[in-house]
Amino acid sequence: MKSYTLIAPAKINLHLEILGIRPDNYHELVMIMQTVDLADRVEVKSLSTDEIILHCGHPNVPLDETNLAYRAAQLMQQEFPEAVSEFGGVDITLHKRIPVAAGLAGGSGNAAAVLVGIDLLWELGLTQVDLQKLGARLGSDVPFCISGGTAIATGRGDAISPLPSLEGIYVVLGKYQSLEVSTPWAYTTYRHQFEHQYAQDLDSLADRSHPIHSGDLVRAIVAQDAVKIGKLLYNDLEKVVLPAYPLVSQLRAQFQRHANLGTMMSGSGPTVFSLASSREQAEVLYHQVRAAITDPDLELFVAQFCDRGVRVIKEGV
Repeated sequence: MKSYTLIAPAKINLHLEILGIRPDNYHELVMIMQTVDLADRVEVKSLSTDEIILHCGHPNVPLDETNLAYRAAQLMQQEFPEAVSEFGGVDITLHKRIPVAAGLAGGSGNAAAVLVGIDLLWELGLTQVDLQKLGARLGSDVPFCISGGTAIATGRGDAISPLPSLEGIYVVLGKYQSLEVSTPWAYTTYRHQFEHQYAQDLDSLADRSHPIHSGDLVRAIVAQDAVKIGKLLYNDLEKVVLPAYPLVSQLRAQFQRHANLGTMMSGSGPTVFSLASSREQAEVLYHQVRAAITDPDLELFVAQFCDRGVRVIKEGV
């Protein structure tokens, strides 16, 4: 049976701003997203039946339709029934390195990899734009996970505008394994506390989102100015997550104490990250945080910015 092995990188947010509520009742966001080389490996294989079978050794990863990777396969079957008749179903294996429920788009990246893998298995010839449109039906982060690199994401987070790739920047990430933050809770709580600051109509939403495209952070990215990028990190969701989760707040403070560049929570948390301008500085920060927090529940990772999203690393027959 034909098979593909793909790499699905994690993402962090360098900027996450909540502008208001869209007519479809989703939040209107403006974000700058970045893929890092902390990644899951996803294997997709053809089946002789029309089944979807999902495997994963991580105890907290569901193996049914509550998993985005499974839903990605379902979506492809619904959209391309003639391909199912010709090529059969799909067997998916997830090899997890990205922490689960961490605000790093691990589930979205797995779904993105399944879309790309099935496109290849079934010889559909879909473009990146085609795949991103399908991905947007699964989740707001999936379109970015397909393309990766450095990009502005607007709308629900699914409208992607690429930026120049950032090179030579490293990141140290920390997450308590047993700690999860619900993304719906984070956004709902933010809305309850800050809805009075929201833009009130479509024109106001557009006016609020425009400055990021030509703002200081984008200029720093174009200039490859890692020091300035570190100073300009921003995440609205820190306003609600940090007060409610003292462990995340304490971890952020510890990262900040030793950081080479900037520190921030990624997405809705609970992962915290710090940027570093070299692997050596990242390793120093890693060991400083590990020495300061000896709790074995804390996972720490060193990664590097990367310039692409899902990619194929192996094809088999």
